[in-house]
Amino acid sequence: MRNFATLTRMRIQLTLRNKMFLFFSVIMPFGFFFLYAGVFAKGQPAGVRFFLGPVVALTVMGSFWGLSAALVMFREQGILRRFHVTPVTPSDMLASSVVANYFLMFPTVLIEFLFARFVFHVTDFGDLLATFILISIGTVSFASLGLVVASVTNTMQETQVINQLLWLPLIFLSGATFPLAFLPHVVQNVSLFLPATYLVQGLQRAIFSSIPIWQLAVQVGSLAFWAILTFFLSAQLFRWEPEVKVRRNAKLLVLATIIPFLLLGFWENKYGNIPAQAQSALDSLSGPSKSAPPPDSQAQPDSPK
Repeated sequence: MRNFATLTRMRIQLTLRNKMFLFFSVIMPFGFFFLYAGVFAKGQPAGVRFFLGPVVALTVMGSFWGLSAALVMFREQGILRRFHVTPVTPSDMLASSVVANYFLMFPTVLIEFLFARFVFHVTDFGDLLATFILISIGTVSFASLGLVVASVTNTMQETQVINQLLWLPLIFLSGATFPLAFLPHVVQNVSLFLPATYLVQGLQRAIFSSIPIWQLAVQVGSLAFWAILTFFLSAQLFRWEPEVKVRRNAKLLVLATIIPFLLLGFWENKYGNIPAQAQSALDSLSGPSKSAPPPDSQAQPDSPK
């Protein structure tokens, strides 16, 4: 345990020197926060609370980009080779990377909540236990995705291309950038095959709708299973040396990471109600339509003239 703590501390120190990690884990999340809170929510506490779930989800998801880039850079610079001569296994290195990423990411999320409270005067943050669990599981899940990317790419350029191809659909189709209820019905159906959708909608329901953790079992269970699967695969594909290239057929193992959400997406499209829940949250933010007549006026008969 002492060796693992030492390795984690070293990973934190090395990561803090990585400018790409600082951009995707600190600068970009705060940029999204003030964009959503100041422009989309117009500074209104209810609107800020509505968009806080997607903003936190973007912060959590951004960790996969910085983590994958940092590991590939460490391998190219020969830093991982130095760890290889110590009694450190691939699982130790990857687990310490996930833990270090968690400790580096969590202060950013905490500051976002503090900004929401003291700058935009949000006083109710929903179910904090459900929020904390979703943030923790989501961080591990997307950090493990970063480990898989780092394990199958050979150069920093290749890593950036793969990250970009993953990042764009994750943020644009999951409700992280635009509310899911705003998206076309076909896009909503496609979004149910993405892990980001379950993180975004889970956090929004926990923060905005105060949904307890036991009513978010689908989101929590799917992300937790995905985290275990991606971490296991990354450990199988991990390489210490930059000269060692990943086998082409080994990359096919990465396709196994899509199986959980492929099955869940079909099930949710047939039996689930995540789009309906997203619409309900948006309706709660908008309030009742002012053009609709009050119920009592519809029931009154015409008065005699």
